Amino acid sequence: MLKNLFAIFFIILFFIGCSDKRKENNLSVREQQLLEKEKLFAQKESEYQALLKMRDSIFSEKDSANVISWPIEISGLWNGKTICTESSCTDYVVGDQRTDIWEFDQDSTQMITKIISNNKLVRVYSGKFENNEIKLYYKTDSTSQKKVEMNVLFNEISAEKIKGTRTITIDDNCTAKFSVELLRSTK
Repeated sequence: MLKNLFAIFFIILFFIGCSDKRKENNLSVREQQLLEKEKLFAQKESEYQALLKMRDSIFSEKDSANVISWPIEISGLWNGKTICTESSCTDYVVGDQRTDIWEFDQDSTQMITKIISNNKLVRVYSGKFENNEIKLYYKTDSTSQKKVEMNVLFNEISAEKIKGTRTITIDDNCTAKFSVELLRSTK
């Protein structure tokens, strides 16, 4: 009987030992799966942090970039009067007058000046302000029927009045010159 009891005891220990090995194997497999999930999570966290850094650098570059804008005494709306003073073009006659609204503004990359006539945008010049002069430039694109190039130079600038000249060249064939006077808009 004692031998049977020892045999039963060893059989129970054997099954307990086997059961523990199975549990240990299951636990080991689960641990491996958990480690894989942790690695995957760490990789995603790293990618997320890299994306956050990239986003922050883009915003800081945008914020730290010098936004090019007109000086405060130039920026805004002006009432413009343009008079043709010279012309070798059939499109323009000496003495022709035009009144427009000139808006000194900027887009995300450069200073611009918009010409508005009868509440419609007529033209957008790219602009520069240097050595107390305003230089504006416009050129038609290559698909236009007429090749038109316009240059404006304002060299008399005050808080209430800006004066200068505009030169228009059409198809490298003719030139027209204008006097331009801008008065600060009260709107």
